[in-house]
Amino acid sequence: MPRAARASKARGEAPSALPPSYPWFFKGFRKYCRRFVAKNFHALRVDRLGNLQPPPPGPLIVVMNHASWWDPMVALILSESFGPSRLHYAPMDAGGVNQYRVLERVGIFGIELETARGGLAFLRRCSAILSQPESVLWITPQGRFVDVRDRPVRFKEGLGRLLHRTSHASVVPLAIEYPFWNDRRPEILVRFGAWIPVVDGGAESADSWTRRLEAALVEAQDGLAAASLTREEGPFDTLVRGSAGVGGVYEFGRRLRYALRGQRFTSEHQVHQYSDGPPS
Repeated sequence: MPRAARASKARGEAPSALPPSYPWFFKGFRKYCRRFVAKNFHALRVDRLGNLQPPPPGPLIVVMNHASWWDPMVALILSESFGPSRLHYAPMDAGGVNQYRVLERVGIFGIELETARGGLAFLRRCSAILSQPESVLWITPQGRFVDVRDRPVRFKEGLGRLLHRTSHASVVPLAIEYPFWNDRRPEILVRFGAWIPVVDGGAESADSWTRRLEAALVEAQDGLAAASLTREEGPFDTLVRGSAGVGGVYEFGRRLRYALRGQRFTSEHQVHQYSDGPPS
């Protein structure tokens, strides 16, 4: 029996409310995600000005923008920053989960996004998750893929309703984007915002929670965009370093040229900067 299901049974809760959790499989799949991301991206970098602060005790919610198919894999890698004892969960469109059943073993559970029954199931399951002190709930409240430059940021109403009925949790916004810099492969850039405590969610309306979290995510996204525009590694900590260089015949020619000159070769694609424009 999964760890979360055993805990739920011990407390006398309905076992179906809490999604199953398989920590051993989660850790193994996270290692696979690191290798897969390293193979397909130049690097995964965390903005130093928006690095994750030590998580407060109690259940946590990560509110992400939804920029790409890669978001769940990035979240899996970032989950390691929350400590080894945490159990991680995330809702996803039921159709997507049905296509990739393996996702259920890493805490992802299916929800019917556009139905009243799905909305009730979302609140029921997420409330059960947040009743566990070591839980982390990852949510993309935009409910669809959205370009990182799209403004205003608008959430589905489910997150606000969830916070309105939550008595104790902490929320952190997470911005993600996937720009191309100087290498053949793109970068993954992320930035966390500040922790937002939920002491008595019912004291604030669901709509107020929604607007508040929208503003917090926009702030994180704007800060990440400013750091991304520098096209420099300096403002970032590199969490995963992938492959570099352009490959193929061009890469072979570069290696040969460096060898003939007796110089040390680096596969990083260097872009020369000119103060008065490129030479004519």
